Amino acid sequence: MKIIQETQGEGLVGLLGKRVLLMCSTYFYSGKLVGVNDTDVKLEDAGIVYETGPWSQKGYADEQKVGDGAMYVRTSSIEAYKEE
Repeated sequence: MKIIQETQGEGLVGLLGKRVLLMCSTYFYSGKLVGVNDTDVKLEDAGIVYETGPWSQKGYADEQKVGDGAMYVRTSSIEAYKEE
């Protein structure tokens, strides 16, 4: 990818420590991004977002937390992502 200016921490690495929404091939996942490697990302306080609701509002219309512990998502299934 060509970019205008080279920046440290671009992409998922640049979002480490922040809450993110991962839009994947099957589900949307939300949580605090605490780890990134070549095959997976690690989320804490993770949830599955079944319905976003209006993008202009805070929070999601239907987000179900997945319980205690970390959740790992394969980077190969991530189609898009954004900081919450």
